[in-house]
Amino acid sequence: MSPAEPSVGNTFCPRVTVVVPAYNEAQSLTLCLDALKAQDYPRSAVEIIVVDDGSTDETAAIARAADVRVICQPNRGPASARNAGIAAATGEVILFTDADCEPLPDWITQMMAPLADPTIAGVKGSYRTRQRETVARLAQCEFEERYDRLARYPTIDFVDSYAAAFRAEVLWQAGGFDPAFPHANNEDVDLSYRLGRLGHRLVFNRRAVVYHRHVSSWRAYLRLKIRRGYWRIMALKMHPGKALRDTYTPQLLKLQVLQVYALIAALPAAAFWRPAGWVAAALALALGLSALPFARVIWRYDRPLTAWAWPFILARSAAFALGIVGGLIGLARFRPTVTAQALATRPKG
Repeated sequence: MSPAEPSVGNTFCPRVTVVVPAYNEAQSLTLCLDALKAQDYPRSAVEIIVVDDGSTDETAAIARAADVRVICQPNRGPASARNAGIAAATGEVILFTDADCEPLPDWITQMMAPLADPTIAGVKGSYRTRQRETVARLAQCEFEERYDRLARYPTIDFVDSYAAAFRAEVLWQAGGFDPAFPHANNEDVDLSYRLGRLGHRLVFNRRAVVYHRHVSSWRAYLRLKIRRGYWRIMALKMHPGKALRDTYTPQLLKLQVLQVYALIAALPAAAFWRPAGWVAAALALALGLSALPFARVIWRYDRPLTAWAWPFILARSAAFALGIVGGLIGLARFRPTVTAQALATRPKG
């Protein structure tokens, strides 16, 4: 280790680049950048890049005033913005968070800790929220359910871009994020699946925390889940094997979506065929019982909201079901630009 290389105690701290894509994030960006500049990781080893994705507000000016590196591009979506950050990064490890996130002071340190193992190529962190709205708290319980699941796996297959760390070379090898995903939706799923198919190991560190403001109204939550269902179908077009099982999605959620489809089919039939009414009632009961595992999660993390488990599961399942139908309709129009076999070459110098 040369004298110029930063360290904490006797531990070498590789240089890292944090990429923050931002589109019209003037209201939230300052908090994000303040949190990144307050990290306990050696400041000399941290490069922060904000990629302004064609904002029409003061996003770029705020980033420049924060004395971080700023890249401006026409609006092309977060996948393209992150790729611009990857291309400009000088760190051995590239981290990603979103402009509406506030990382805890030890976030970079926690994200880097698993990478001391040379067999690990990527790390996923976790969300927390300070919100008190019912929907936002339920959404946080939903994340906690997923985190409980991920914590059981020594290797995972999905790293969310709101709290992500990857060795720079594996991002170049995989070809980066696919700009064919125009929104912040499943582009990180596609990248994670490609990294897995290339043989790279991804892990979860729950202690690497960023605070976030989740959607806080039922309408916004339903719209979000409809879009999730739609774009997940696009990701599965490239990775059909993940439709059967992945480390992030509970198998019960897939059953709940199927129950919604069956219930929708049974209800009209009940108007002229009495047995269909009994089938619909049985399906509704089964869907209600399927909410019990999530009720236990809420009981553990936010007990006063336990009674909301069944309506939340019903709303989530119905929204996913609708989004999946839309995705299947729109599937033929989706044209991915990066394949799982794409091997990009990092430019020299």
